[in-house]
Amino acid sequence: MRKRKILILSITIVAVALILETCILQYVNDKNAQTTSNVLLDRVIAVIDKNESIESEFVKSLKDDYIVRAKAISYIVDAKPEVEYDIDELQKIASLMSVDEIHFIDDTGTIYSGSIPKYFGYSFDSGEQMAFFKQMLNNYDLTLCQDVTPNTAEAKEMMYAITWNEAKTHMVQVGITPKRLLKELKRNQISNVIADMPVYKGMEIYVVDAKTKKILGATDASWVGNTAHFNHKGYRFVKRKHGDYIVAVCMLESMNAQTNIVAILIVGIYLTLASCLLVLMLSRVLKEKYEKEKYIYTSNTDELTKCYNRRAYDSDMENLDLNTEWIYISLDLNGLKKANDTLGHSAGDELICAASNCMKFAFASYGKIYRIGGDEFVVLIQESVSNIDSILQVFDTTIHDWHGKYSNSISVSYGVVKSTEQDFDSIYSVSKLADERMYKSKSEFYNMSGNDRRSYNV
Repeated sequence: MRKRKILILSITIVAVALILETCILQYVNDKNAQTTSNVLLDRVIAVIDKNESIESEFVKSLKDDYIVRAKAISYIVDAKPEVEYDIDELQKIASLMSVDEIHFIDDTGTIYSGSIPKYFGYSFDSGEQMAFFKQMLNNYDLTLCQDVTPNTAEAKEMMYAITWNEAKTHMVQVGITPKRLLKELKRNQISNVIADMPVYKGMEIYVVDAKTKKILGATDASWVGNTAHFNHKGYRFVKRKHGDYIVAVCMLESMNAQTNIVAILIVGIYLTLASCLLVLMLSRVLKEKYEKEKYIYTSNTDELTKCYNRRAYDSDMENLDLNTEWIYISLDLNGLKKANDTLGHSAGDELICAASNCMKFAFASYGKIYRIGGDEFVVLIQESVSNIDSILQVFDTTIHDWHGKYSNSISVSYGVVKSTEQDFDSIYSVSKLADERMYKSKSEFYNMSGNDRRSYNV
């Protein structure tokens, strides 16, 4: 009977151990997979944002280039006025200047000549696309380049650049079809960068056009061009929509199965080591969680002041909403360089830490404090916005009462902006206005103190 009880107890212990092992492994794998997926999604979205910035710069350079081509053609025709009505010669000039169309437009806004006769007679009143250039009639020094737009005559995707000739007797307009080139640039950038991104075995990343559901970039290049589906059996998907894209991480659900089976068999065979293995596993889980939390804390925290750093600031700025009420405070220490030069960097560090401590005392209960530069701080307040005057009074009093080891006082200039005080066009317009107010405050400080700001170099 005792042996039977021991056997039953042993079997029970093994079963419980195996169940516990399975549950813990499943939890850890799920948690790691979710965390890893989110990290990968953030990384891919950062790449997409960078690509869009590059594309914007590229479009700007295209516009500048097309205006130069329009001016060059104007100079050529002014030098050889006999080609103004010579369609064959104008087509040769268009080919030479790598443009698709050349149009001559009189001072009423009507096309009277050019490389494509079927467009003769169209005017700035012919449609919305042509109407964009009406402003040229009132400003002879103006040059314009239109974004990619369907043209009035045939709804072809075109970019048009226009300029007055030297004598201001007519306008010269050129048309180019760059849309395919832009799409190719975007697609290639995304596909190439995503293909080079490292992933764990059993995981794939791909970027999908949100409208067409076509895969634009993937770590497995064979997926590019296919239609994306998010319901493959045996796979788990974590996805996020970002602008015109859907970014997805695909994970094979059985990618950790072999490891799990081995671990469970070890627990079953080596019953006497079950508790040790469980303790070891739990310690690893806790250590891993601690390391992740430590990494997140370190990557978002300024080492000197323990405030949030520039990385955390950039991330939080992206999540702000102009439709809600919040306060942006830009702060900057006065006279830091003078303290560094006369008293040493220890004194400078003392001032920086003192300023951050005063900010924490006054603002930490209502928002976040960021150190974004040497002596530059930002405070974002999203709670108790209506009490900002009393909060600032606490900060001013704390700054005024401070005395340190190396310095007897500290001075901080700041600019305060409410998100609702005017109709801002972007989050960064709020920060710009706060900076302007802060610098005005700093200028007033130096004027009142009678010191030359340049001697402080702050």
